[in-house]
Amino acid sequence: MTCLFCQIASRELPAQIVYEDDEVVAFEDIAPQAPTHLLVIPRKHIATLNDIEEADLALVGRLQYVAARLARQFGFADDGYRVVMNCNDDGGQTVYHIHMHLMGGRRFTWPAG
Repeated sequence: MTCLFCQIASRELPAQIVYEDDEVVAFEDIAPQAPTHLLVIPRKHIATLNDIEEADLALVGRLQYVAARLARQFGFADDGYRVVMNCNDDGGQTVYHIHMHLMGGRRFTWPAG
């Protein structure tokens, strides 16, 4: 089975990419839930949070670093933003390649849906 996010990271499928380096790619979500809604993914395929191994810790930390950098770049870091990672069906995961939802540009409430 071919992974949608792996195909985006390798540019086999189009996406509005806003950041990329050797390890991480960030692109606009196709169904945004905020004025800015980006997905931050590792190039390495890791299906779920449950599949992260100790060797992946620096990579997962890099996802958070990139998300914070993008929040500053897009101008909502100081006002606040939300970062979400879903895991498996009950957690709302629909693409089985770990990814962070970076959302900003509006006020968020709690509890989340």
